[in-house]
Amino acid sequence: MPLVPAPHLVRKRHYDHPFLPTTMAEVEARGWRELDVVLITGDAYVDHPAFGPILIARFLEGRGLRVGVLAQPDWHSVEDFRRLGRPRLFFGISAGNLDSMLNRLTAQKKKRSEDQYSPGGATGRRPDRATLVYAHRAREAFGDVPILLGGIEASLRRIAHYDYWSDSVRRPILLDAKADLLVFGMGERPIWEVTRRLQQGEPIERIRDVRGTAWPMTEAEAVAACSYPSEHVTDGRVLELPSYEEVAPPTPEGKTAYARAARLFHYETNPFNARPLVQRAAGRAVYFNPPALPLETDEMDALYDLPFNRAPHPSYPEPIPAFETVKHSLVAMRGCFGGCTFCSITEHEGRVIQNRSAESILREVRALRRMDDFRGVISDLGGPTANMYAMRCEDEKFESKCRRLSCVHPGVCEHLKTDHGPLIDLMKRVRQEPGVRKVHIASGVRYDLAQLSPEYVRELTQHHVGGQLSVAPEHTSPGTLKKTKKPTIDSYERFADQFRCASEAAGKDQYLVPYFISGHPGSTLEDMVHMAQYLKRNHLRPRQVQDFIPTPMSLAATMYYTGIDPLSNTPCYTACGLREKKLQKALLLYWDEAQAPLVREALIAADRRDLIGRGSNCLVGPGPIADPHPRRNQAKRARR
Repeated sequence: MPLVPAPHLVRKRHYDHPFLPTTMAEVEARGWRELDVVLITGDAYVDHPAFGPILIARFLEGRGLRVGVLAQPDWHSVEDFRRLGRPRLFFGISAGNLDSMLNRLTAQKKKRSEDQYSPGGATGRRPDRATLVYAHRAREAFGDVPILLGGIEASLRRIAHYDYWSDSVRRPILLDAKADLLVFGMGERPIWEVTRRLQQGEPIERIRDVRGTAWPMTEAEAVAACSYPSEHVTDGRVLELPSYEEVAPPTPEGKTAYARAARLFHYETNPFNARPLVQRAAGRAVYFNPPALPLETDEMDALYDLPFNRAPHPSYPEPIPAFETVKHSLVAMRGCFGGCTFCSITEHEGRVIQNRSAESILREVRALRRMDDFRGVISDLGGPTANMYAMRCEDEKFESKCRRLSCVHPGVCEHLKTDHGPLIDLMKRVRQEPGVRKVHIASGVRYDLAQLSPEYVRELTQHHVGGQLSVAPEHTSPGTLKKTKKPTIDSYERFADQFRCASEAAGKDQYLVPYFISGHPGSTLEDMVHMAQYLKRNHLRPRQVQDFIPTPMSLAATMYYTGIDPLSNTPCYTACGLREKKLQKALLLYWDEAQAPLVREALIAADRRDLIGRGSNCLVGPGPIADPHPRRNQAKRARR
């Protein structure tokens, strides 16, 4: 069923449409006695398409539903979950734009100082494991109302998964939440089909065949599902993953089973050939339908033609930091076929690129121009990756059979259309729109693709770089880069030369800002020493580096937990201790005097004392090493 709404439901005025109700007074002010759907989110209510739960809320409203929003409800009691009354159809629950644990804790498992999705950046506005907490409170508030889970937290925790913050394997989130249905991935197609069937009176227990959804079942049902052919896929098979009981034990056998489950799961993510999956846990099971089909261009256009105020709810006295970052940005596409093992974008948004038309994007530019604070500068034109717009497989017959996890690793697939022409045309049209002074490209540029189009590099450097362009080579070690599914460092160097030449031709003094990662599976302390030497030789002093965090369901998280590369089924070294992770990160910041004690400790541990000293090749000067247990030793000294 197409997702384009009826013409009378599409409102073109983006700047003065009423916010969705957040209180019963606002519900009654619209002349309503009840709501059809209540969406609960761990983020503040920002009426902007970059906030996933609100995009879904406006999408449902655009189909004539009465939708209310409970943003960051007080979870300490049930009362706030009754604020909007009993919804007629269902509660939709999301932790927000980020996994709630990732949102609160760093790679060193310390509390973050800011929540980008809360007013004033204040922390403590959402619970840990927000999806679970909200689901339990919603059930307590109205026990007979169906509960649907969605958003990135639910999507990436849908199978038995390693949880970094508890250092354990947790059950599929649907079972712990005791919800009725889970919508995974980008949810417009499945949420609309489920909603439509509920409106027709079909009970939630019978809605079991919707693509992009998972539902709980008994163990007996799981046995039956895996015994009989499935009508959803061509080969008629339902694939059973190793059970939670098999993958949960922190033993060699348990970790081997976990790696096998990850491998099986990731090869079933192409919506055109994925098979249904079943995973048992604690006497129950979860059935995963194949992923939802990607949206067509007219359906993407319809989403972004919906009325957004592009502003936080007026009840907030303080700004929302995440909104300040994206308020003047434009999303041109969704999805990523890079398949980086540490990234969750591919797992959530899919590998098929879904594009908006240039006309749709230009309509949004004109809506931006009507905003009081718009001064002609668009902060970003892109998506998960800046230069994958309008790229996809050249032929459906190849795409429907392909099970590659990346279209660009270990090399660019021969069947991938890599024409940058549509993107170049879009960039030109947006920057030439009246009232637009500058269009920045802030999304990551996939430089192995960019190298294939000198015209794109010229357009980028001449018109869309504000002095610096961020790219992510991630590492210098060939072995580690293979684990990340990123191109080798010489690919980055070729692009750097190309970028420099194009910038000089444009008469501009511009620089690349490379991002690197520490602690990634496959990276040893020796590899990080070599990377620090590479940085010094090339006069690079990165000020922001990423300390690897194993996010749920990613292939890199599997490597981190199991010590096994699930794709090759071979051992994979990983820095699992927080101390070694800290030492690896310090080596990337070798130039920072504050990191010097840690750098010395890392070099001694790597048996590279020759790099400590005053020589031109040394990474750090002589001095003390860091105290690995400062609090413990401080207490000992105090007792003396």
